[in-house]
Amino acid sequence: MAPEKIEPKGMTDYLNVMTKSVFQSGISWKVVESKWPGIVEALRGFDVEAVAGLTEADLDALTADKRVIRNRRKLEAIAYNARKMIELSDEHGGFREYLRSQGDFEATVKDLRKQFKFLGDTGTYHFLYMTGEEVPAYEDWRASRGVKPISH
Repeated sequence: MAPEKIEPKGMTDYLNVMTKSVFQSGISWKVVESKWPGIVEALRGFDVEAVAGLTEADLDALTADKRVIRNRRKLEAIAYNARKMIELSDEHGGFREYLRSQGDFEATVKDLRKQFKFLGDTGTYHFLYMTGEEVPAYEDWRASRGVKPISH
């Protein structure tokens, strides 16, 4: 069963989904899901301005916080991504407008991967899918990446 998409109401929702994609990169989704309530709390409910303003001392504290996945590089990337999200939102008149300014799925994927940290191919697909952006069917997307179909 596919995860349920959301209708983003603001940048908090986008940062929430993007952060989950960042944490799921190279980590079991079950681990991410089990820690998610603590991550949400520790990252201030994904308030974009608050996350963008995380200091080195804040990152040090998060790295020691058992509620989160204590990967310093990913935590730094999440703060960076929040700052980048604000920048792109300001530049395009909204974050959704930024996402839709790229023209098509492949261009959007390419730009997201360039602009944001720890967003690989799968994480970018997950992010776009979950936020209700237009994406190809999962099997078609996998095939376009040379990945064999999932056998059941």
